[in-house]
Amino acid sequence: MVGDVMIEFIKESSELVYDSKIVSLYKDNLKTPKGNTVVYDYIKHKSGGGAGALVVDENEYTYLVKQYRNTLDKVNIEIPAGGYSYVGEKGIDCAMREVEEEIGFKPEKMIHVSNIISSVGTFDEKTDIYIGMNLVKGVRKLDPDEYIEIIHISVEEAIDMIYSGDIIDSKTIVALLAYKNMKTRGII
Repeated sequence: MVGDVMIEFIKESSELVYDSKIVSLYKDNLKTPKGNTVVYDYIKHKSGGGAGALVVDENEYTYLVKQYRNTLDKVNIEIPAGGYSYVGEKGIDCAMREVEEEIGFKPEKMIHVSNIISSVGTFDEKTDIYIGMNLVKGVRKLDPDEYIEIIHISVEEAIDMIYSGDIIDSKTIVALLAYKNMKTRGII
Protein backbone atom coordinates (compact mmCIF):
# COMPACT_ATOMS: atom_id res chain seq x y z
CA MET A 1 0.00 0.00 0.00
CA VAL A 2 1.29 3.45 -0.92
CA GLY A 3 0.59 6.15 1.67
CA ASP A 4 -2.13 5.72 4.26
CA VAL A 5 -5.22 5.79 2.04
CA MET A 6 -7.07 2.51 1.67
CA ILE A 7 -9.11 2.25 -1.50
CA GLU A 8 -11.49 -0.68 -1.42
CA PHE A 9 -13.35 -1.97 -4.43
CA ILE A 10 -15.71 -4.93 -4.11
CA LYS A 11 -16.13 -7.28 -7.06
CA GLU A 12 -19.89 -7.82 -7.36
CA SER A 13 -19.73 -10.06 -10.43
CA SER A 14 -17.36 -11.32 -13.09
CA GLU A 15 -18.45 -12.53 -16.52
CA LEU A 16 -16.27 -14.45 -18.97
CA VAL A 17 -16.86 -12.67 -22.29
CA TYR A 18 -14.32 -14.43 -24.50
CA ASP A 19 -11.98 -17.38 -24.02
CA SER A 20 -9.06 -18.47 -26.21
CA LYS A 21 -5.99 -20.68 -25.90
CA ILE A 22 -3.83 -17.89 -24.45
CA VAL A 23 -6.14 -15.26 -22.90
CA SER A 24 -9.58 -14.76 -21.40
CA LEU A 25 -11.57 -11.51 -21.50
CA TYR A 26 -13.67 -10.66 -18.44
CA LYS A 27 -16.28 -8.00 -17.68
CA ASP A 28 -16.44 -7.21 -13.97
CA ASN A 29 -18.93 -5.13 -12.00
CA LEU A 30 -17.16 -3.37 -9.13
CA LYS A 31 -18.57 -1.39 -6.23
CA THR A 32 -16.41 1.69 -5.65
CA PRO A 33 -15.52 3.15 -2.24
CA LYS A 34 -18.31 5.72 -2.84
CA GLY A 35 -20.87 2.94 -3.36
CA ASN A 36 -21.56 3.22 -7.09
CA THR A 37 -21.07 0.33 -9.51
CA VAL A 38 -18.65 0.54 -12.43
CA VAL A 39 -17.80 -1.90 -15.21
CA TYR A 40 -14.21 -2.88 -15.93
CA ASP A 41 -13.03 -5.14 -18.73
CA TYR A 42 -9.72 -6.92 -18.38
CA ILE A 43 -7.69 -9.63 -20.06
CA LYS A 44 -6.27 -12.53 -18.06
CA HIS A 45 -3.22 -14.33 -19.46
CA LYS A 46 -3.66 -18.07 -18.92
CA SER A 47 -0.01 -18.96 -18.29
CA GLY A 48 0.59 -15.80 -16.26
CA GLY A 49 2.93 -14.17 -18.75
CA GLY A 50 6.45 -14.72 -19.91
CA ALA A 51 10.06 -13.66 -19.72
CA GLY A 52 12.78 -12.08 -21.79
CA ALA A 53 16.43 -11.17 -21.62
CA LEU A 54 18.66 -8.41 -22.88
CA VAL A 55 21.79 -10.31 -23.86
CA VAL A 56 25.03 -8.35 -23.91
CA ASP A 57 28.34 -9.60 -25.29
CA GLU A 58 31.87 -8.73 -24.17
CA ASN A 59 31.95 -5.73 -26.56
CA GLU A 60 28.77 -4.14 -25.12
CA TYR A 61 26.73 -5.24 -28.12
CA THR A 62 23.29 -6.77 -27.83
CA TYR A 63 21.18 -9.09 -29.96
CA LEU A 64 17.66 -7.82 -30.52
CA VAL A 65 14.95 -9.44 -32.59
CA LYS A 66 12.84 -7.89 -35.29
CA GLN A 67 9.46 -9.55 -35.78
CA TYR A 68 5.95 -8.80 -36.99
CA ARG A 69 3.43 -8.02 -34.25
CA ASN A 70 -0.21 -8.31 -35.25
CA THR A 71 -1.34 -5.97 -32.44
CA LEU A 72 0.68 -3.18 -34.06
CA ASP A 73 0.32 -4.43 -37.65
CA LYS A 74 4.03 -3.82 -38.14
CA VAL A 75 7.49 -5.14 -37.42
CA ASN A 76 8.74 -4.43 -33.89
CA ILE A 77 12.22 -4.52 -32.32
CA GLU A 78 12.47 -6.38 -29.00
CA ILE A 79 14.65 -8.38 -26.66
CA PRO A 80 14.33 -12.15 -27.11
CA ALA A 81 11.25 -13.13 -25.11
CA GLY A 82 8.26 -15.40 -25.02
CA GLY A 83 5.44 -16.82 -22.97
CA TYR A 84 5.72 -19.39 -20.23
CA SER A 85 5.36 -22.93 -21.57
CA TYR A 86 3.23 -23.89 -18.59
CA VAL A 87 1.74 -22.32 -15.47
CA GLY A 88 4.46 -22.13 -12.83
CA GLU A 89 7.43 -22.14 -15.20
CA LYS A 90 10.30 -20.13 -13.72
CA GLY A 91 11.09 -16.85 -15.44
CA ILE A 92 14.78 -17.65 -15.79
CA ASP A 93 14.00 -20.97 -17.53
CA CYS A 94 11.61 -19.25 -19.93
CA ALA A 95 14.09 -16.46 -20.70
CA MET A 96 16.98 -18.90 -21.26
CA ARG A 97 14.84 -21.01 -23.61
CA GLU A 98 13.66 -18.00 -25.60
CA VAL A 99 17.17 -16.52 -25.97
CA GLU A 100 18.52 -19.77 -27.38
CA GLU A 101 15.49 -20.36 -29.62
CA GLU A 102 15.44 -16.85 -31.06
CA ILE A 103 19.12 -15.86 -31.35
CA GLY A 104 21.09 -19.10 -30.89
CA PHE A 105 23.07 -18.19 -27.77
CA LYS A 106 23.03 -19.35 -24.15
CA PRO A 107 23.92 -16.80 -21.47
CA GLU A 108 26.10 -18.35 -18.76
CA LYS A 109 25.16 -15.52 -16.39
CA MET A 110 21.62 -14.21 -15.89
CA ILE A 111 20.65 -11.32 -13.63
CA HIS A 112 17.00 -10.74 -12.77
CA VAL A 113 16.15 -7.07 -13.36
CA SER A 114 12.43 -6.69 -12.83
CA ASN A 115 8.91 -8.03 -13.16
CA ILE A 116 6.67 -5.76 -15.18
CA ILE A 117 3.03 -5.60 -16.14
CA SER A 118 2.96 -3.40 -19.22
CA SER A 119 -0.71 -2.41 -19.12
CA VAL A 120 -2.03 -2.70 -15.54
CA GLY A 121 -5.38 -1.16 -16.47
CA THR A 122 -6.36 -3.88 -18.92
CA PHE A 123 -4.01 -6.88 -18.83
CA ASP A 124 -2.50 -9.03 -16.05
CA GLU A 125 0.40 -10.46 -18.11
CA LYS A 126 3.59 -10.38 -16.03
CA THR A 127 6.98 -10.33 -17.75
CA ASP A 128 10.19 -11.31 -15.94
CA ILE A 129 13.14 -9.37 -17.32
CA TYR A 130 16.75 -10.52 -17.20
CA ILE A 131 20.17 -9.40 -18.36
CA GLY A 132 22.16 -12.23 -19.96
CA MET A 133 25.95 -12.17 -20.25
CA ASN A 134 28.88 -14.49 -20.97
CA LEU A 135 27.29 -15.81 -24.15
CA VAL A 136 28.10 -19.25 -25.53
CA LYS A 137 26.88 -20.66 -28.82
CA GLY A 138 23.61 -22.57 -28.64
CA VAL A 139 21.15 -23.83 -31.22
CA ARG A 140 18.68 -21.43 -32.82
CA LYS A 141 15.33 -23.18 -33.26
CA LEU A 142 12.45 -20.89 -34.07
CA ASP A 143 8.88 -21.98 -33.48
CA PRO A 144 7.07 -22.83 -36.76
CA ASP A 145 5.09 -19.57 -36.62
CA GLU A 146 8.09 -17.31 -35.85
CA TYR A 147 9.80 -15.17 -38.48
CA ILE A 148 12.60 -13.32 -36.74
CA GLU A 149 15.50 -11.20 -37.96
CA ILE A 150 18.41 -10.74 -35.54
CA ILE A 151 19.87 -7.26 -35.03
CA HIS A 152 23.38 -7.05 -33.50
CA ILE A 153 24.02 -3.48 -32.33
CA SER A 154 25.73 -1.66 -29.48
CA VAL A 155 23.76 -1.15 -26.29
CA GLU A 156 24.16 2.62 -26.76
CA GLU A 157 22.70 2.45 -30.28
CA ALA A 158 19.78 0.44 -28.93
CA ILE A 159 19.17 3.03 -26.20
CA ASP A 160 19.24 5.77 -28.85
CA MET A 161 16.51 3.80 -30.67
CA ILE A 162 14.26 4.24 -27.63
CA TYR A 163 14.51 8.01 -27.90
CA SER A 164 14.09 8.02 -31.68
CA GLY A 165 10.89 5.96 -31.34
CA ASP A 166 12.30 2.92 -33.14
CA ILE A 167 12.07 0.79 -29.97
CA ILE A 168 8.64 1.05 -28.32
CA ASP A 169 8.33 -2.32 -26.59
CA SER A 170 8.08 -1.84 -22.81
CA LYS A 171 10.07 -4.91 -21.76
CA THR A 172 12.89 -3.93 -24.11
CA ILE A 173 12.93 -0.35 -22.84
CA VAL A 174 13.01 -1.53 -19.21
CA ALA A 175 15.81 -4.01 -19.95
CA LEU A 176 17.99 -1.51 -21.83
CA LEU A 177 17.59 1.31 -19.31
CA ALA A 178 18.07 -1.05 -16.35
CA TYR A 179 21.27 -2.38 -17.93
CA LYS A 180 22.60 1.15 -18.44
CA ASN A 181 21.68 2.12 -14.87
CA MET A 182 23.24 -1.02 -13.38
CA LYS A 183 26.39 -0.51 -15.45
CA THR A 184 26.66 3.15 -14.36
CA ARG A 185 26.25 2.16 -10.71
CA GLY A 186 28.84 -0.64 -10.97
CA ILE A 187 26.35 -3.42 -10.26
CA ILE A 188 27.34 -5.28 -13.42
